[in-house]
Amino acid sequence: MIPRAVREIAAIVTAGLFVGPGPATPPPTPIRNIVLVHGAFADGSGWRGVYDILVRDGYHVTLVQQPLTSFEADVAATMRQLDQLDGPCVLVGHSYGGAVITAAGNHPRVAALVYVAAHALDEGETEVANGKRYPNAARPLESTPDGYVMLDPANFPADFAADLPPADAAFMARSQIPTAKAAFSAPAKDPAWKHKPSWYAVATLDRMINPDLERMYASRAHSHVIEVQGASHAVYVSHPREIAALIEQAAAHE
Repeated sequence: MIPRAVREIAAIVTAGLFVGPGPATPPPTPIRNIVLVHGAFADGSGWRGVYDILVRDGYHVTLVQQPLTSFEADVAATMRQLDQLDGPCVLVGHSYGGAVITAAGNHPRVAALVYVAAHALDEGETEVANGKRYPNAARPLESTPDGYVMLDPANFPADFAADLPPADAAFMARSQIPTAKAAFSAPAKDPAWKHKPSWYAVATLDRMINPDLERMYASRAHSHVIEVQGASHAVYVSHPREIAALIEQAAAHE
């Protein structure tokens, strides 16, 4: 006969083996923080259409206003905003802002990257060198005596914002921010896209960055890619719904 104590222990063990399932693992929480980084010759106001959609959909959106005085200062301005967040974010960059998020994207708060007609440089690459490999269709930039460059306002609408209403393109031309020329020659270090998932929007009629260079960046980074047909370099202004949808895809990724 099995001793009573042994029978009791066996009953306890058996009961433990057949208890119901524990609490279900909750599904991943979508990212709610979005950080938007503008490019050269512009400021954060161009993100207004994208911002409005994201805020309407419940996201907390931060816009970085880089000084465009040096690459290091622009990365520092972005890192400063990332430091203030209370959780993970999607970090988004347009144009030169792509180079900025490639560096700042190594911040521990950054969970995903979104490139919008943007430079996604590899280690040691510069925007200037890649632009020579894949020439763009824009007219030459104008230089200032103190080392800044900008677009001739007469050329800005066709080269930067061809798919915007003429009045909007003219306003952007007159409100553009001169950018330190040296920023475009800053070599990339430890690209964040090698460590974190990325999404990419190609602007098919971009004159500032060759669309084939954009495709190369996206392919190399194994990004989730969309091509915005007929879009100029100002795709984030002219096609806010497509860009906001791409950002929301990145925020919902597992």
